[in-house]
Amino acid sequence: HPCLSPTPSAPMKLSATIITLNEERNIERCLRSLQGVADEIVVVDSGSTDTTLALCARYGARVIAQPWLGYSAQKNLANAQAEHDWILSLDADEALDEPLRQAVLAWKARPTPTPARINRMTNYCGHFVRHGGWYPDHKVRLFDRRQARWEGLIHEDLIGVDRRSAELLPGHCLHYSYYTLDEHRAQTQRFTTLSAQELHARGKKASLTKRFLSPAARFLSDYLFRLGFLDGPAGWHIARISAHATYLKYDKLHKLTQQR
Repeated sequence: HPCLSPTPSAPMKLSATIITLNEERNIERCLRSLQGVADEIVVVDSGSTDTTLALCARYGARVIAQPWLGYSAQKNLANAQAEHDWILSLDADEALDEPLRQAVLAWKARPTPTPARINRMTNYCGHFVRHGGWYPDHKVRLFDRRQARWEGLIHEDLIGVDRRSAELLPGHCLHYSYYTLDEHRAQTQRFTTLSAQELHARGKKASLTKRFLSPAARFLSDYLFRLGFLDGPAGWHIARISAHATYLKYDKLHKLTQQR
């Protein structure tokens, strides 16, 4: 009998998932970075009125319209609608750099894939931040949807994957966060309201220490101990607005407690 060659295993298929709402200034960069890496792109859109949907169509993404359910629920829906079990989860304002693109392709070629982390580097008002607690920023973004799901009201966490054992891939996920200081301030108002509501629902209270010492501690930690000053003006603004966000969160929590 002739020798039989082993049948090569089929290449692993990967679905990229993204949630969007009026992301025309970001989404093309994200989609372009996924070309040749993801086997499909699933976008869950919550009512965009700009050119987001046209850009998604241009890059062959499959778009699912879904009114806003919350960050975690929206991402879980995207995962559930994907064709493949292995997921690469990105935000619309993120993009893979070329070393990370190549690392994901090499990851896909393995016979047995495992969850993987990526290193996110944030662009803040035109400056890539490398200090102040914003870098390095390791996130598990490659995972099997059958074993993991998103949880949390804001700053959603991936549950079901051991972050410590997940391999860190080379390269960077470039995160284009805020284009102006006003955008950062506006996002701070929204997120601190949600954070205060979440803490209030858990029965937490804001002491005087939390309200007035925690902001100062946050500023010193980010700007001095985590070397935020090395990022120049960007590091100063990040530390200052983050400290103010800490104050707002506990002040809003205090007001919610008083109302109750």
